[in-house]
Amino acid sequence: MTTRLSDGEAELSVANTGPVVPAYDLEAIFEPFRRLRTDRVRSDRGTGLGLSIVRATAQAHKGTVLAEPREEGGLTVTVRLPPSASSPPL
Repeated sequence: MTTRLSDGEAELSVANTGPVVPAYDLEAIFEPFRRLRTDRVRSDRGTGLGLSIVRATAQAHKGTVLAEPREEGGLTVTVRLPPSASSPPL
């Protein structure tokens, strides 16, 4: 996990390991209850809500979320949040 300021916005990036995520699945993994391939139902690994909650929370704060596949498998997910109107300048 890394945090930094980038172009006046707070940025948080988290990388994980796991299966390679095809580019065509990147947008779909943000949908509620969506998991990769055969891991879509009856799994003890979660419900498939995590990334949809991350995106909804970021959007509620006028931010963005980007997922990028890692060559060795897994993802790097980056959340960018603008400063709030009441925040001092960065």
